[in-house]
Amino acid sequence: MKRSIVAAVFGAIALLPSPMASAQDKTAPTRVVKIGVLSDLSSLYSDITGAGSVLAAKMAVEESELLKKGWTIEVVAGDHQNKADVGVNVARQWFDVDKIDLIVDVPNSAVALAVSNLTREKNRVFLDSGAATSDLTDAQCSPNTIHWVFDSYMLAKGTGTGMMKAGVDTWFFLAADYAFGAALERDTSAIVKAMGGKVLGSVKHPANSSDFSSFLLQAQASKAKVIGLANGGGDTINAVKQAAEFGIVQGGQKLSPLLMFVTDVHSLGLDVSQGLTFTESFYWDLNDGTRDFSRRFAEGMKNKAMPTMAQAGVASSIWHYLKALEALGGNPQDGAKVVAKMKDMPTDDPLFGKGAIRADGRKIHPAYLFEVKKPAESKAPWDYYKLLSAIPAEEAFLPLSDSKCALLKK
Repeated sequence: MKRSIVAAVFGAIALLPSPMASAQDKTAPTRVVKIGVLSDLSSLYSDITGAGSVLAAKMAVEESELLKKGWTIEVVAGDHQNKADVGVNVARQWFDVDKIDLIVDVPNSAVALAVSNLTREKNRVFLDSGAATSDLTDAQCSPNTIHWVFDSYMLAKGTGTGMMKAGVDTWFFLAADYAFGAALERDTSAIVKAMGGKVLGSVKHPANSSDFSSFLLQAQASKAKVIGLANGGGDTINAVKQAAEFGIVQGGQKLSPLLMFVTDVHSLGLDVSQGLTFTESFYWDLNDGTRDFSRRFAEGMKNKAMPTMAQAGVASSIWHYLKALEALGGNPQDGAKVVAKMKDMPTDDPLFGKGAIRADGRKIHPAYLFEVKKPAESKAPWDYYKLLSAIPAEEAFLPLSDSKCALLKK
């Protein structure tokens, strides 16, 4: 167990203030904060989170200007290896031994749900921007957890509604065989059925699959108008590539990746991904604020990649967390108290604009339905999306009236 934890810890980056500020810290110990970026640093979600999430965390700390005000803030990174037990073990060591105050990122819904439960037990703070399951703020909500960027309901609402309005009303799902895939298939199926569509079948595949041929053949045989990919990262990339090899789109069926990131499109190339539609809540080229941050982010990346919405969410969530700590006058080391303060304060940053955090812990902001450009439409590197429609914040996420969150009960 100890060996697994050590292997999972990626490293620490100490972001220290000036010597004068360090001296001030001795008389103001509550202005010390430790942040853990618990991510996928080596597998199928590493491009959409990973090292980019660590960079986003460092940028958020530096740009918060709290270091100039005498705060000491440390960022630590760890690899959960897409295993719930490894993720919980890393988080437990961080909370018990390293005195981490905040955990961010955590792609992989099974890991995120487990970390959320532990965070509540330890009364720390968990800000998730990488997992998709809407259960984090629904049936398994917590006073210590905020779900920041997207969730399975938002993805289903945007893409499912868009496809149904276009007359694509019969579906077959390829779903990753863990909490994320189940939630995404469940939420999209509900949207489809509510709008009069039909789900003709589904098949589950192991996470991090390299061969989707048998799954795609089942989907093809279903004659469904659309094949919904309830997976992400490397699984989405492999499924889209192999669907192209099978000629599925040319055969008349549509392919709908329910969770897709700009790095996935970059890996696939526009020849393969052109015409795909999906929902995101962030795009690097959306406005001046997103462009400014994204270009600075790309300069810090070895591959000069633009940030994904998950990586942008790491920065955005840390900014708001640090604003809440400053408003509290320091770090009270009481996670529920900090989260309550974050909920009281409206959110506003250049990446997601103005928003709010609901009582269930769901951070709300607009979402967008995008389509991947044709190669001839792209005018510059990473110029991949065209905007089809915007979904208002109050419509993008699960209505509180439908929520099972215990925090909403008086």
